[in-house]
Amino acid sequence: MNERQPVRRPGGRSARVGEQVHRAVTDLIGERGYGNFTVGEVAARAGVADSSVYRRWGNLETLLTDVALTRLNTRSPMPDTGSLEGDLRTYAAQVAREITGPDGPAVLRLAVALSNDGQRGPRAGDALRTERMRQLQSMLDRATERGESAPDAPTVLDHVLAPMYIRVLFGMVPLTPEYVDGLVDRLL
Repeated sequence: MNERQPVRRPGGRSARVGEQVHRAVTDLIGERGYGNFTVGEVAARAGVADSSVYRRWGNLETLLTDVALTRLNTRSPMPDTGSLEGDLRTYAAQVAREITGPDGPAVLRLAVALSNDGQRGPRAGDALRTERMRQLQSMLDRATERGESAPDAPTVLDHVLAPMYIRVLFGMVPLTPEYVDGLVDRLL
């Protein structure tokens, strides 16, 4: 019997739907804030059926976590400049651009809101923190392998990323290159 397997096309309709839904979530968070919209409103904004959103993500929390994790994974690739100092400066500049860009504050507010939302919220927050720490650790491990002395990931988070996040959350922008480099200088 010749059963035909469905053809998966990354970048096909599924990818377009994912992008449309992610864009709708980001727009709605920017306009209304976290918790002020439904899956139905996301679907309508994205131009897809509610059932498509539920089938792919199951619920709004899972969708919101996916949006935040996707932004973490795609917007801040880990640099490999050949030195810890270069990697940290490049990474910090990327994060600064990411969180001050058009969607940055909304995605940052989403990450904060997810980590504080009900019983499932801490799991979402843990997933976001785990991914960010995994990214940082990969950069720090490379530095150690090159023989450089590297701080631990929580120290980088505390001294470089957290001050930028706080400034964006409280509207204390722009994050100038001098400010971002100063954070890295103080850490090193």
